[in-house]
Amino acid sequence: MQKKLIECVPNFSEGRDLAVIKQITDVIEKVEGIKLLDVDPGEATNRTVVTFVGEPEPVMEAAFQAVRKAAELIDMRNHHGAHPRMGATDVCPLVPVAGVTLEECAEYARQLGKRIGDELGVPVYAYEAAAFTPARRNLAVCRKGEYEALSQRFGVAEENPDFGPTVWDENTARTGATAVGARDFLIAVNYNLNSTSTRRANAIAFDVREKGRPMREGGSPVGKVMKDENGKDIMIPGTLKGTKAIGWFIDEYGIAQVSMNITDIKTTPLHVAFDEVCRCAANRGLRVTGAEIVGLVPKSTLIEAGKYFLRKQQRSVGLHDEEIIKIAVKSMGLDDLKPFNPEEKVVEYLIEDKTKKKLVDMTCTGFAQETASESPAPGGGSISAYMGSLAAALATMVANLSSHKAGWDARWEFFSEWADKGQAMMSRLLWLVDEDTEAFNKIMAVFAMPKSTDEEKAARAAAMQEATLYATQVPLETIKATMETFPLIRAMAEEGNPNSVSDAGVGALAARAAVLGACLNVKINAGGLKDREIADKLVGEANALAAEACKLEAEILEIVNSKIK
Repeated sequence: MQKKLIECVPNFSEGRDLAVIKQITDVIEKVEGIKLLDVDPGEATNRTVVTFVGEPEPVMEAAFQAVRKAAELIDMRNHHGAHPRMGATDVCPLVPVAGVTLEECAEYARQLGKRIGDELGVPVYAYEAAAFTPARRNLAVCRKGEYEALSQRFGVAEENPDFGPTVWDENTARTGATAVGARDFLIAVNYNLNSTSTRRANAIAFDVREKGRPMREGGSPVGKVMKDENGKDIMIPGTLKGTKAIGWFIDEYGIAQVSMNITDIKTTPLHVAFDEVCRCAANRGLRVTGAEIVGLVPKSTLIEAGKYFLRKQQRSVGLHDEEIIKIAVKSMGLDDLKPFNPEEKVVEYLIEDKTKKKLVDMTCTGFAQETASESPAPGGGSISAYMGSLAAALATMVANLSSHKAGWDARWEFFSEWADKGQAMMSRLLWLVDEDTEAFNKIMAVFAMPKSTDEEKAARAAAMQEATLYATQVPLETIKATMETFPLIRAMAEEGNPNSVSDAGVGALAARAAVLGACLNVKINAGGLKDREIADKLVGEANALAAEACKLEAEILEIVNSKIK
């Protein structure tokens, strides 16, 4: 199951006193489940940009504690710097990374803003996706006049903050105001050119960036810039929405680059921007030799890019993530200037707990030996989930082989779609391998709970029922996940490469075994539930699916055997 991951990028109005900055980042790192990714202080701006990531609840807690600490340590009455600002914590955006939408992040931001206002007495403006009015989606509107204008804005209805105090007093004068919001992930990328010309690089940047270039009289590049009735430059928009770009020369590499910020990665994904910059460069007689990701990138961005380039090659997209990311890296030349290591550049990989031992990370031999050991876990539930994953894997293999089969080029997309679905099925079942063992461990943890008093005994009994219910639900989830593999297996038995039809047959056998094995685990765990109505319902559902699995397996095997004969 995909975790919900949010990135938080608070900006604090202190970039010179490293001791103050350290105290702020310390409270962030103390929150369990948080990974501090970057701390970037600026002396001239007197501002520090901090980046951390985690699941929603830990992120909101870490952000709250950071705002609290900044309010304690930073006195805005004494602050001066080159960057616009209005508070000790100037901005605090939440950014969706994985498993969470921008709209959800906006709601989290409003919750965070309200807590900051209520508990810390810090005025909060909700901005971008979290804004309550269209005007306040623009950070500049929230921060207009900066810190110095807050005393005049407070008390004016249309200027008041969304949360917290609206009175200018000693506390608000010290902390200033904070903008809390939600925005999409911003990708910073530089496109490498086979040129040393900044002028040419700028021309490409103006071709593509949303703002475009000024319109000039007669269409001449040296003509007078045309103005509208308000005296503002009339612009010719570029081809890529949600992007900002300029051209520059990099001494370190000895080449010109088009430097771009993609501020709306849904509207303009990285691979779309790459292809468009390549097209515009070619129109001007230049070539993009590769690209350089600055900072971090969500895994989904590279997966989408890899699948995009695979489809252009008329190849199946039903590959494992590492292979798809490799295609993305090579297709966009992300390793053109220096090696591109996904473990250091992909947000999800950076926050992965590599100390936690997973069954699915073991070798086949190691997994078998661990199962055979005197430890009660992994047991039949994990083995059932693993058999289900192998059923999905076999059918996916047939789909990939069929997609790549000579003479079947017209059907590559049909098989690619099935393979892509198969990869998702396999991933879900692999997650259930460890989750089944984790469910067993929850039961074992209850035995360690105290039981000296009546209250402790009651709490222990309640915890045992909760853990037992979960241990019953997990194998039922394995059954449901495995049942989804049967249509894939059947399609491959009927339509796939005939040389691999026996693999589809083995997949059907594995799927049936996975369902029946998980059904046994549902029954034995349901026996420990005191609520017999729930227990009977879970067992009844498992039995019905098991009977259906046997029927589907028989039908598929009949197809397989008819083709083998």
